[in-house]
Amino acid sequence: MQKKWDILPLPPQSFYDEHPKLPKIVANLLFHRNIRTQKDIDEFLNPDYTKNIHDPFLFKDIHKTIERIFKAIENNEKIVIHGDYDADGVSASVILVSTLRALGAKHVDIFLPHREIDGYGLNNNTVEKFIEEKINLVITCDCGISNIEEITKAKEHGIDTIVTDHHTVPTVLPPAISIIHPKVVDETYPDKGLAGGAVAFKLVQGLLRKHKENGQKLNNDLTHEAHEKWLLDMVAIATVGDMVPLVGESRTLTKYGLIVLNRTKRLGLQKLLLEARLLDEEGGHKHELTTETIGFQIAPRINAAGRMNHANTAYNLMMTQDGAEATNLAFELNQNNQERQKLTESLVKDAIKQIEPGQMDKPVLFVLGQEWSTGIVGLIAGKLKEKYYKPTIVMAKNGGEITGSGRSIEGFDIIECLQTMPEYFDRFGGHPMACGFTLKNKEVLELFQNKLIEIFYSKATEIDTTPKVSIDAEIDIDHVTWELYNVLQKFEPFGQANEKPKYLARNLTIHQMKPVGQAGKHLRIMVKSNSNKVHKTIGWDLCKTNGNGTNWGDELKPGNKVDLVFEISVNEWNGTRELQLTIVDLRLSS
Repeated sequence: MQKKWDILPLPPQSFYDEHPKLPKIVANLLFHRNIRTQKDIDEFLNPDYTKNIHDPFLFKDIHKTIERIFKAIENNEKIVIHGDYDADGVSASVILVSTLRALGAKHVDIFLPHREIDGYGLNNNTVEKFIEEKINLVITCDCGISNIEEITKAKEHGIDTIVTDHHTVPTVLPPAISIIHPKVVDETYPDKGLAGGAVAFKLVQGLLRKHKENGQKLNNDLTHEAHEKWLLDMVAIATVGDMVPLVGESRTLTKYGLIVLNRTKRLGLQKLLLEARLLDEEGGHKHELTTETIGFQIAPRINAAGRMNHANTAYNLMMTQDGAEATNLAFELNQNNQERQKLTESLVKDAIKQIEPGQMDKPVLFVLGQEWSTGIVGLIAGKLKEKYYKPTIVMAKNGGEITGSGRSIEGFDIIECLQTMPEYFDRFGGHPMACGFTLKNKEVLELFQNKLIEIFYSKATEIDTTPKVSIDAEIDIDHVTWELYNVLQKFEPFGQANEKPKYLARNLTIHQMKPVGQAGKHLRIMVKSNSNKVHKTIGWDLCKTNGNGTNWGDELKPGNKVDLVFEISVNEWNGTRELQLTIVDLRLSS
């Protein structure tokens, strides 16, 4: 399906007049990102850890939360951190456990659920285990807000629960003794977009400040400030890995988190970077680590642990102080990731056979796999959604249970849809663009599918089913210079709600082209501008049939005129740096 190229309009002249010192290209990007007041512009262009990080004591439940945790430490109570199996949940768990131990907690343990056995969040079997082990305090991170039944059961058996989370808030809250969640009703904390790891970090900030005010020292030989800042690598991984908007406090935390990540002292993280070939054998960085490094290299490897085996592997890697153990765990994570890639590719092919040709006229796509890993269904749904640009539900039937994961398109809030039909699920959760669920039984499968399609049709007039590429501006390709690249660096770190700027250049002449990479899937294209200046571009996966059914390696030849949508990047190789245009989309010039 051909994508619609949506060139964003220029700001009104009044915006330029209000900010006369901004270069026009900067003003355009800020306006498109809805950053329009001087305060927001200053914070965005110059994130400052001392100025742009909110006071953790703005959380309405923070005081009683801190009081309960220090009571547990003082009385040597048994504490369990209950995390999640993804990069956000693992990072949040590392942040909390390492801090509680530094504060002197002698009986703090970790519980990360097994994706297929335990499912997302707390469950009754886990609570039973906590009761048997005589746990006194459970602190959730990146989960818990929807676990009303489980937290009620824990409370009835004398277990206190503190919830730290950021997921969709249900109408009725669980009976936890306190909730640290930026989106609950009447919450006074100003930034609502934090990832689970960042929410855990805010609690840690409050604990550290109170501990220091009491004149106490940490038992890891770090100052409170140093301990806090060395946690920022995990905050950055959580924030980018969970794809929350990189604006506001999340942007500032990620910017400083990347600084820490590039100097990380975590032995396991160093070994993981080595496995990913991001470090050389001497431990030096081949490239600066960025949000793209997290999104495409680090977070997938952490997630692979929970998808293919157990998230404990990733957690233990981030916590270990033993070199041999770190090496072994990093190798295992890398192997998990390679297996995940192969399995996903294979199952996507199987899923396509269910979709084509039987469902091509359907507005929502459904796939059901027999004995498929529940850790993979979300990845399959994401790839199918990108291919067909339709809301996609991929389910796995294991035994008598059907679990599923969905990915949606702009304008179709998938979690809102599920909330209108809770009678079909044992459990469900998610975000507007992604969901996960377990069906109540196999008999409701067809009812669920029909209901979701019915809801789509009821909203059809509000939904544009044409995939779009938002383009920041149309420019002369000869204006892509190091000066422009340096200006764009002010917008890093890039991520959700602040994606890399995309530009359009028309009527370029193909000078040379060459398939590159493993199996020749990618395409290196040298293009000439109207002034005959040659520019180097790279197009990922252009030499295989993509969602448009186009293999550009076969379609294009030197002399063709093309229009390119591209991002500006740098190619570093053998000690040299050169500007490179990364192709987002292309067409033959009309």
